[in-house]
Amino acid sequence: MKIIHFADLHLGVESYGKTDPSSGLSSRMLDILAAFDKLVDYAIEEKIDLVLFCGDAYKSRDPSQTQQREFAKRIKRLSQSGIPTFLLVGNHDLPNAIGRATTIEIFNTLAVDNVYVANQPGTHVIQTPGGTIQVVGLPWLRRSFLLAKEDVKNLDFDQLNQQMQHKLTNIITAEAAKLDPALPSILAAHVWVTGARVGSEDYMTIGQEHVLLPSSLSCAAFDYIALGHIHRHQVLAEEPPMTYAGSLERLDFGDEGDQKGFYLVDINTEKEPRKVSYEFHPVPGRRFLTIKVNIEVGDAAPTDTILKAINKQDVEEAIVRLQITLPQELESQLNDSEIREALKNTHNFTIAKDVERQSRQRLSQGAAEEITPLQALEKYLDLQKVSPERAKVLLEYGRKLIIENQEGDQGALSETATNL
Repeated sequence: MKIIHFADLHLGVESYGKTDPSSGLSSRMLDILAAFDKLVDYAIEEKIDLVLFCGDAYKSRDPSQTQQREFAKRIKRLSQSGIPTFLLVGNHDLPNAIGRATTIEIFNTLAVDNVYVANQPGTHVIQTPGGTIQVVGLPWLRRSFLLAKEDVKNLDFDQLNQQMQHKLTNIITAEAAKLDPALPSILAAHVWVTGARVGSEDYMTIGQEHVLLPSSLSCAAFDYIALGHIHRHQVLAEEPPMTYAGSLERLDFGDEGDQKGFYLVDINTEKEPRKVSYEFHPVPGRRFLTIKVNIEVGDAAPTDTILKAINKQDVEEAIVRLQITLPQELESQLNDSEIREALKNTHNFTIAKDVERQSRQRLSQGAAEEITPLQALEKYLDLQKVSPERAKVLLEYGRKLIIENQEGDQGALSETATNL
């Protein structure tokens, strides 16, 4: 039985994009749809038995009609190819108000063939070309679904999280107890598991979020645990396998170094005990690239230094973030038009300058009255890192000037006293 596990499409993310002239859509939306198309093509060509989507179809809880249409087109292709598709509700799929429909509920309402939607916790028995499988769905649940008002009274966030962990663990345990051990089973959950390494979702978090311990999900009744919500693909446990598929496309610079794609899961149902194998299948996507340039004091050609750093990288059609650190005195020497010209073949670029402005150094931690003028001069020359030979000469000149100034002040005081 071959299964595709993916999650976190977030259709509607348009950061760093531009309008595509032929379709009128955001280029970033087209990036996500292109990745989705690769997954659907693979599922059809390889005759996958089940496609498992673990939540967050859209960025917004109120997606546009166009976003919904494009998502439905891909689900329809899977449905018409006879591939069962399981859709789990994520936190971005929930409506803003209780009682309103989720963003993917329409597939249940229309009773679309081969499409199963998990709006609430429960077990779905699904007939696939490779046999029957049980999928326990654990969608993202609001606190109000799990806890009554009297349960949360006077509790801080940590105490609330413990209460929610307890409730969610009980739900999983109860569903696992109902499973037929003769059939393969999967837990599909949209949750934040303790210990997971985060990616771009760190910038997309909606309020404070509850987390679950891996032990709350791990159960011998499951052959595989498919997770959504965290955008970095990773394996949290091996027995049974517990994985985050991550987002299918890079969404922002939080995903810059991550490979994107889906997990291909194989459950051998012909042997006892059942054997499960899985591997990550990469999907090409838009590249994010950060270029950092540190301009040193005394750089005679700071623009050339930046251009060399850009030319060392493959910026073609990438989303580029150029970060320049330079001293204040060199800022006016930068040729912005040349830098922008070097980035013209990117998909999108931003330039950030961190100008290091020189601050006046304090001569002493104490009050100025606590040191003599000559000591102040000596301290100043030391801070300026003047060579000992030159400092000796300057101090001698300084000493003479200070004496002349003091003698002049004393002469003026005597003349004033005589006049009085």
